[in-house]
Amino acid sequence: MSFLRRSVIYFLVFVFIFLFGSLIPQKVGEDYSFNSSDVLSEVFSSTSSEDINLKEAPLYLETISDLKTKFIAQKKDFLEVNLSLMKVRLYKEGKPIRVASILTIGDPQNWGGSAAGLYKILDGHKLSFSVVSDVYMPWALHYYGKYYIHGEPYYPGGRKLISSVSGGCIRLKDKDARDIYELSELNMPVLVVAKEKDQYQFENKNLFSPPEISARSYLVADLDSGFVFLQKDIQKELPIASLTKLMTAVVVSENVDLRQYITVNKTMLEAYGSTEGLREGKKFRPVELFYPLLIESSNDAAEVLAGYLGRAKTIEKMNEKAKSILMKNTEFVDPHGFDYRNISTAQDLFQLARYISNTRPLLWEITKAKEVPSFGKVHFKIKDLWNKNIFIYDKSFVGGKTGYIKQSGYNGVFVFRFMTDTGKIRNIAIVLLDSRNLRADTQRIYRWIWKNYSLSPFYGILRE
Repeated sequence: MSFLRRSVIYFLVFVFIFLFGSLIPQKVGEDYSFNSSDVLSEVFSSTSSEDINLKEAPLYLETISDLKTKFIAQKKDFLEVNLSLMKVRLYKEGKPIRVASILTIGDPQNWGGSAAGLYKILDGHKLSFSVVSDVYMPWALHYYGKYYIHGEPYYPGGRKLISSVSGGCIRLKDKDARDIYELSELNMPVLVVAKEKDQYQFENKNLFSPPEISARSYLVADLDSGFVFLQKDIQKELPIASLTKLMTAVVVSENVDLRQYITVNKTMLEAYGSTEGLREGKKFRPVELFYPLLIESSNDAAEVLAGYLGRAKTIEKMNEKAKSILMKNTEFVDPHGFDYRNISTAQDLFQLARYISNTRPLLWEITKAKEVPSFGKVHFKIKDLWNKNIFIYDKSFVGGKTGYIKQSGYNGVFVFRFMTDTGKIRNIAIVLLDSRNLRADTQRIYRWIWKNYSLSPFYGILRE
């Protein structure tokens, strides 16, 4: 073979590897790692503007803050708790009649985040006592779980509790709390807004056709604005398998004292599968159990956690929570998803991903096998747990969960962090239901977003 001919062949091989080599899976144990920088070597087929309907109006998913506009238009009486603006507003017939500044709210980075969503005033007491914090709470309005709106707390001796954050309750000045208390009524809606609706506008360059996705239903949307990049049958109700465990973790984290211990009994270990170290008679704090629950998707860890509140009560609270965060077409019948009757939609699961990102971000950290505040020693070897969350090696991966049973196919909820060409950080959720290949579907979507919207993967650390 001549030198010139060999040179041409080598050159063609080099070009092929450069363009397509990064699309070949790389083995990492039983799985392969998705490195989002591989996108740079992806070859896209361009499309003309005629291939895309440019007249179609952008789709934005509803947010909790959108409910405020509806309530005002309907002239409702309601209470708005705005965590981002640190304000409480009481509305009568759609008009604000009392505004109060919030002194402190919970810290989501230490399990104390204030619960967001749509609730109602369950009861009220001029003076309530918190067993967890050992303080009195004046003018207390109870609206969900262990969460109250109240005045300035004080210890039995009269000394006021001074702190920069609360355990999740909404703390007001005494006078403001009293006014809100006296103007409120039982069953009045309480709208807790974690973030004001983001108005960021994405520019679709219409350079490339949407990718072919194997999933039966899917949704790709920006968490803060609700802008939809791609979607298919997002309101179709389908089995969600182990994605159920995300709601189990949310409900347990918001309804129990995470410092207390759960004793494992025989009934809790009857679920399908087994987790090393989970044995009858052993005691664990709830946060410890979140690791096997969310990393290796342990069914028996889910049963142990549900057993703390009572299995039936936990499932009831899971369904109540779903409705409060706009998951309108979701139903849970067990705490782990092994039953195919646990159903939801891509749109509802987007709302769950948004909720976790805003108020329970430590759950995402656990899905990446990161250690988080756990109120003591964790009695599981975190690094030895088999992580089923397939994108943990990608630095732009915020967190997520996979799930599979025969009736559901492969399901996934993944959140990735991108940066716009103007330096704005965007958190984008990819929800896939009944996929034949979660990894391939997600990679195709990721690359398409990157190129079509000029969004680069963000690998840095956010400074809040």
